[in-house]
Amino acid sequence: MILVTGATGHLGNVLVRLLVASKQNVRAMVVPFEDTLPLEGLPIQIVKGDIRDYDFVRDASKDVEVVYHLAAMISILGKKRMVYEVNVGGTENIIKACKENRVQRLVYVSSIHAFSEPKPGSLIDESVPIDPQKTSGDYAKSKAMATLKVLESAKEGLNAVIVCPTGIVGPYDWRVSEMGNLLLLYSKNLLKVGVSGSFDFVDVRDVANLLIKTCSEAEKGDLFIASGHYTTIRAFIQTLQKIRSSRSVNIFLPSYVAYPVSLITSVYYLIRKKKPLLTPYSVHTLTRNYVYSHQKATEKLGYSPRPLCDSLRDALQWFEDNGYLKKISSALTFAERSS
Repeated sequence: MILVTGATGHLGNVLVRLLVASKQNVRAMVVPFEDTLPLEGLPIQIVKGDIRDYDFVRDASKDVEVVYHLAAMISILGKKRMVYEVNVGGTENIIKACKENRVQRLVYVSSIHAFSEPKPGSLIDESVPIDPQKTSGDYAKSKAMATLKVLESAKEGLNAVIVCPTGIVGPYDWRVSEMGNLLLLYSKNLLKVGVSGSFDFVDVRDVANLLIKTCSEAEKGDLFIASGHYTTIRAFIQTLQKIRSSRSVNIFLPSYVAYPVSLITSVYYLIRKKKPLLTPYSVHTLTRNYVYSHQKATEKLGYSPRPLCDSLRDALQWFEDNGYLKKISSALTFAERSS
């Protein structure tokens, strides 16, 4: 039996699908109030509970050989206690439960943001230290703290390994991730302003496959960066335009303009109780211009991420096929008939 936490998330449901396809018995851990639509029709066992509840985590981990721990709370706004309770406390519960239930392997999904931040433009590989004090934002700090706890547990004997993805894109984005939201805004002609920066984007299916490969082939305590392709935000938008034309993004803000704009938009969306796309943290991330190396995963595990264009094309097609762009397609068809 394999336990997957965070199973309804973008990466989580894709991982579950791959495991089911390989005839594995899967137990999916889901928060009680979450919609299980991403897992609908899959022959799996679903257990609902709070990862902050140790008794629940211990019981969910019984009779399990492998745990894939993906559950996390992402926050790109101000400090939230729950970010630490879920990301750090939840990981502590998983580690304790794995030890108590003698789980054979723990695969922890951390984040590229867990690494210390060197000077802008630097190359980040696995030699860069994990240090919560040298990261920005509560999400990054919490993931760094949790990563250190997993590494420490491996030194103490737990058979644990870690994978750190960059910006995940691709199909099966049922709950609409941060990147999925950006793609939908672009498709709806609502993405008018970009940031003059860059980031690394990786296909969700490539990360899920790497998790499985890491589980079976990596050494205890090993850590891998699951990056894909470095691209400027301008080039990212240009790639989208080649796939699906849109009246979108003709202004790219430099950091000194993007920061104050992000502060204003964050307050505006908080008042409206909506999630902003542009925040001080997202501006910070995009303007660091780091290059993330997946050389270690390539050399040790044969990791080879697919082209970004393929990932974006498949993501947009999946959104359209599953009704997320239905109104847009109808509007375009009407416009064509009227012309």
